[in-house]
Amino acid sequence: MVCVPCLLLLLLPLLRVSAATPEPCELDEEDFRCVCNFTDPKPDWSSAFQCVAAVEVEIRGGGRSLEQFLKSADADPKQYADTIKALRMRRLTLGAAQVPALLLVALLRALGYSRLKELTLEDLEVTGPMPPPPLEATGPALSTLSLRNVSWATGGAWLGELQQWLKPGLRVLNIAQAHSLAFACAQLPTFQALTSLDLSDNPGLGERGLIAALCPHKFPALQGLALRNAGMETLSSVCAALAAASVQPHRLDLSHNSLRATAPGATSCVWPSSLSSLSLSFAGLEQVPKGLPPKLSVLDLSCNRLSRAPRPDELPEVNNLTLDGNPFLDAGALNHQEDLKSSGVVPVCARSALTMGVSGALALLQGAGAFA
Repeated sequence: MVCVPCLLLLLLPLLRVSAATPEPCELDEEDFRCVCNFTDPKPDWSSAFQCVAAVEVEIRGGGRSLEQFLKSADADPKQYADTIKALRMRRLTLGAAQVPALLLVALLRALGYSRLKELTLEDLEVTGPMPPPPLEATGPALSTLSLRNVSWATGGAWLGELQQWLKPGLRVLNIAQAHSLAFACAQLPTFQALTSLDLSDNPGLGERGLIAALCPHKFPALQGLALRNAGMETLSSVCAALAAASVQPHRLDLSHNSLRATAPGATSCVWPSSLSSLSLSFAGLEQVPKGLPPKLSVLDLSCNRLSRAPRPDELPEVNNLTLDGNPFLDAGALNHQEDLKSSGVVPVCARSALTMGVSGALALLQGAGAFA
């Protein structure tokens, strides 16, 4: 007889320590969310049985090497197909371990029989080479894939190798704190359905790294590109990177970068004609930057250091302009914000900064309705 929680037991070694939830596992009253925190040196894995009923599963704790579990990678998940299909799980978060690539692929093959839609990998070190790709993808049909602080032994080839195990249809991809974003473009398959790419919280990326990450013609359906806290410096360089990659995003988020003025005499760049929304909030701007797209539906210049109202000739043709949180709207705005901080009251812009600091949060929220 097939053991009902076999899949979860296979996934259990991918763990990360978290003190937020009592160990080892806790299922909420609605049987919706199950969180496991295995902090004991000899954890009670059987506690994870209760997660079989959950829609959202997080398995955290340990941080140990999973080399000892490689024997389970040879198991054929097809024998458990009906059981895996019966699981309610739609979101899965795994983290903090040294994971052999062969074991990771075995997990993806097992999840290929599930109804999983969102997968998050955090604080993982994937060791060893990935196995040869299958003739046909056998992994899950994900709508959202999020990775934070995941390292790969295969360097820049990791994204292409990982994608070949996933069924087509990925719409949202979030990559934060990456060890390598210089993708091997020649081996990277095309992301035909991807509409949202978030490369935020990669401060070492910069414009040159962006050119290496945005492989030309690999993101034909891209609509939203987020580059918060990604080491961007000038609008002209970002524009040039988009042109080199032949991407046509509708929305571009450059907030939380220390943007500076384009150097005099710099080559002008033509922004994608599809671009309608541009966020430059929290960019430390003391004046409206030159080289903006000529026409926008939304331009966000909030929470900068503009000391005067922008002149019409400094702005593009724009339907919705946001200037909140700039000193010119309140002569004592900067001093007032400092007073609020010292009094323990968090200013509006500070609250927004804390909210936006979570990489990929907006993209994840956009994708949350995919299986609701």
